[in-house]
Order: sequence, then structure tokens, then C-alpha cells
Amino acid sequence: MSARRARGDTAERLRVALETVLGIVAGTVLFILMMLTTVDVIGRYVFNRPLLGAFEVTEMMLAALIYCGLPLVSQRREHIVIDTFDPFMAPRFKRVLDVIAEVLCSASLFGLAWLILGRARRVAGYGDTTDVLHLPLAPVVYLMATMLLVAALIHLWLIFVPHGDDDGKSII
Repeated sequence: MSARRARGDTAERLRVALETVLGIVAGTVLFILMMLTTVDVIGRYVFNRPLLGAFEVTEMMLAALIYCGLPLVSQRREHIVIDTFDPFMAPRFKRVLDVIAEVLCSASLFGLAWLILGRARRVAGYGDTTDVLHLPLAPVVYLMATMLLVAALIHLWLIFVPHGDDDGKSII
């Protein structure tokens, strides 16, 4: 087996593992969020007893869901795009624009990851917690920074992966 094919197989296994793990995490968080909301609504309107801290847990789970979904969307190249001029572009020019967009996305996400990581360190240093349940906020902020970093690395990797001619997923 050639070294190039081995790298391709390793990259594909990594892509599948990342997609599987983040998909399971996002799906589980979404299911728990749905059940939490159901219990809270029933408790609130049927028994006049809302679930204590449901709002705090919902906020934390929404952050986890959004940031775990970001690498999945990036890897699949499913960000919102405007492709009005794609049919009029030469494939080479479109490829150049795709690479520029990937570089900009990667740089932006690396910058955001750096800023959020600094924020996570401050939150951990202060020992910030939620108001009602006193849950620590640092793990959620570290998760946000990690997922931004993963998404940045994915965009960096996508620089070297040309779009298929017929995939319809231009990032420009």
C-alpha cells in the first residue's frame, strides 16, 4: 500500500470517527434537552412546579449542542453559502476562491478559539458557577474553545481537499 493511500485511509477513519462521536454527542444532548424541556413544561403547567435550574441546564446544553455541531457542519461543507455566480466562474478561479475562504474561516476560528480559551481560563480561575444549581461554567467554555479549534483544523484540512465538480457545496 502506498504512503499516500495510507494517509488517505487514516484521514477517512479520523473523519468518520469525528463525525460519529460528535454526532452521538449532539444527538444525545438534543434528546436530553428535549426530555428536560418536556418535564419542565409539564411540571410548570400541570403541577405548577417548574423543574429547578432547568433554564441553566438548557443554556449549557444549547451551547454544547451548537459548538459540537460546528465541526460537523464544517466537515460536511454545509455552512450557508451564496452561490449566485458559481455557474459563471471558471473551475480554477472557483478553486482559488474556495481556498481563500477556507483560509479565512480557519484563521477566524483559530482566533475565536484563542479568545474563548482565554475566557475559559478566567472563568475557571474565578470559579464561576450558575446561579441556581451552582454548576461550574468552565467545562462548557472549554468545550466551546475545543470545538472551535476542531472546526478551525477542519477548515485548514479542507484547503487541501478540492470540492467535487457536482457536489453543489461551494463555500463561496
